[in-house]
Amino acid sequence: MPLSPSDRALGDLLVSRQIITLAQLDDAVALAERWNVRLGDAILSRNWMDPAAYYRGLAYYYELPLVDLIKEPPNTELLRVADADIYARQLTIPWRRRDRRLTIATAEPGPETVQFARQRWGADIEFAVASKFDVVWAVQTAFADPLSQRAVFDLADHDPEMSARTVVTPQQALVIYALATAFLGGLATAPLATLIVVNGFLSLFYLGNFIFRGALVAAGGGRQTARNYEIEIAARNLREEELPVFTVLVPMYREAAVLPRLAQSLRALDYPLGKLDIKIVLEAGDTETIEAARREGLEGVFEIIRVPPSQPQTKPKACNFALRFARGQYLVIYDAEDRPEPDQLRKVVATFRRLPPEVACLQCRLNYYNASENWLSRLFTLDYSLWFDLVLPGLERLGIPIPLGGTSNHFKIEVLRELRAWDPFNVTEDADLGIRLSEKGYRVSIVDSTTFEEASCHTRNWIRQRSRWIKGYMQTLLVHTRRPLHLIGRTGVLGFLGFVFFIGGTVLSGLFNPVFWVLYLVWLALAVAGFDTLFPQALLLISLANLLLGNGALVFLSMIAPLRRGWLSLIPFSLTAFFYWVLISIAAYKALWQLMRDPFYWEKTQHGVSRHPSAETVPAEGAAP
Repeated sequence: MPLSPSDRALGDLLVSRQIITLAQLDDAVALAERWNVRLGDAILSRNWMDPAAYYRGLAYYYELPLVDLIKEPPNTELLRVADADIYARQLTIPWRRRDRRLTIATAEPGPETVQFARQRWGADIEFAVASKFDVVWAVQTAFADPLSQRAVFDLADHDPEMSARTVVTPQQALVIYALATAFLGGLATAPLATLIVVNGFLSLFYLGNFIFRGALVAAGGGRQTARNYEIEIAARNLREEELPVFTVLVPMYREAAVLPRLAQSLRALDYPLGKLDIKIVLEAGDTETIEAARREGLEGVFEIIRVPPSQPQTKPKACNFALRFARGQYLVIYDAEDRPEPDQLRKVVATFRRLPPEVACLQCRLNYYNASENWLSRLFTLDYSLWFDLVLPGLERLGIPIPLGGTSNHFKIEVLRELRAWDPFNVTEDADLGIRLSEKGYRVSIVDSTTFEEASCHTRNWIRQRSRWIKGYMQTLLVHTRRPLHLIGRTGVLGFLGFVFFIGGTVLSGLFNPVFWVLYLVWLALAVAGFDTLFPQALLLISLANLLLGNGALVFLSMIAPLRRGWLSLIPFSLTAFFYWVLISIAAYKALWQLMRDPFYWEKTQHGVSRHPSAETVPAEGAAP
């Protein structure tokens, strides 16, 4: 779209004042017309100057004063916390009142802002120019406490049944107490019958879980080549001028070392940089990463959001705080070490436009760029390949609620706000939000685009990460079984059973696997005759099927998981999956202990420890190009 006369005049002024060169202006004009954005957005998407110089030129062009909102913050008496979102999204905020006239500071002066301001504050106003960074900083500073309060308690206050703030409800505590009493009473009065019943229940649950996982892989194993090809073509054909503004949230904590790689990964996206609203979300006390971001000299599309200190200090709380400043139509979460495929955002836009309106979130596939680092990273890659390439597509095809992965979740931003975003008390807020979307009548779909991450390749780091995930699954299971009939009504019987087997099966298998392993080893080593009474003939057959066929099937599924990507060198390592399951059980018991002692504690995963650079294009040796 051709530039407006005012944008052209602004560009000429910036050249005359030597803020940009003539060649840079030509490039910016071409970008602005191609992307259908303001000239300023195109200029700020390039690292040609200190953004402050651009805003000085902008103020000079409009013959307005330039104000520094950090040195001269807005008068808080003029501000309303209810309007904080509007100030942040419009980049316009009341600043001072002089001689009964209200001065409005804005980063986007022009006719649209004048019209908006007059409708909101009346005709008796005047304007000043402030950088968008100053406006965002001013909102963060003025409303730090109330916005932080909303980030923590918004969901718990408005939809308490959906919040993990209450770990166990009185009704759930009563059910747990009744089950424990029945079990202990049974052991006291009829121990053999009680143990047989418990053994039978667990064996049937294991069998159901094995069958369910096999069904998911069978359902999700189809490549859906036609649909993926159509999406790829549609994404490629999207004109840059019709692409919407896309907000990118990157929560980070003490990860200064990976910041340059992160910035490069985001620059590599095949999406107009002038239409990316990138928020680097940092804890206010993380001065090391904040200073590293300042030194990096990032383009003007990058903004730093400082999250005020409060408890719980979790990733979802930080994302909730940053959501108030988001200006996009869609929003995606990336972790600091992520490397999304370049066309991912285009595929997401194309997919949203082809799917029905109730699809509110798209989950991209996740995998690892350092799969070949050691044994643990290889098993972790097998785990993720099975999970994201086969299991989650199976959930989608069977209409079962999808627990989201921790990154590359793409949301319709208005639906995200409607649902009060993430639960800061749930340490796997992504999985919880995926289930909550289903409960509220929305759907999650899968996009055939991969984001590569750094696999935890050190055992202690891996256990910290996995124990947090399992603790979050425990929280999610407790939250969404509070109203089982409501969940059945929303997701159907199959959806409810799928949720129980998928979330509950992940938790229970980690906890009970060691019990059955020990029973089997004792029976095998000592031929304890007393065990025979615990395993009637029918139960013995089920238990043997679980042990031999079920576990064998899981190993087999791990073997076929990397085939889709051609990572054949990983297949032999699936035969060592038992030792990986042992680590999962260790993490599960740690998660249970933390759930009882410190349910909201966020155990940080250390990133940037891999010896393999994130720029690798082949995540495992022998991978197909």
